Amino acid sequence: MPTGSHPAIRRIKRQGIEPSIHGNKLWKSSCLLIDYLKKNPPEHCQSVIDVGCGWGIAGIWCAKNFGAAVTSVDADPDVFPFLQATADINGVETQHLVSRFEKLTTKQLSQYDMLIAADICFWDELVKPVTNMVNRAVKAGVKQILIADPERAPFFEVAERCADKYCAEVVEWSTRGTIEASGAIMVLENA
Repeated sequence: MPTGSHPAIRRIKRQGIEPSIHGNKLWKSSCLLIDYLKKNPPEHCQSVIDVGCGWGIAGIWCAKNFGAAVTSVDADPDVFPFLQATADINGVETQHLVSRFEKLTTKQLSQYDMLIAADICFWDELVKPVTNMVNRAVKAGVKQILIADPERAPFFEVAERCADKYCAEVVEWSTRGTIEASGAIMVLENA
């Protein structure tokens, strides 16, 4: 899990590549997802979509530990050199897709068993597009949807809507060790 001081990351920064939509570092909610998945291995994870992936560490972890085919999605194309460096460090590949939440179609989402996302509910304006994306993922038959967050208000609004409609649950989660993180994970099982 490289930080900004890792030689591969510094090399990219020296090229003048600078993400514009908060994709400038590894976000700790990704660690919550990784820890949760490590302790609760999913039944269905052959194909994973990592939405709002940033540097993509959670999807990369799924590729490395579950052998999942991962599609890393972000609205900012400038995150992908950082994601590629992180994937190279971990010896895995992911497919890259530049897209916003509202542009992911039901047909696209139907290709995946699991949708993961971390730190994607950071503005009030994101509640509607994230909720609608979850609605399309459920309709598409995605088996498990996990969204991790450091417990911001927009995240709880999305989670509440999903709890009402799909019986999603919010699980408090924290990690200890090298990287300490705490927050919550919305877990939606679409059986």
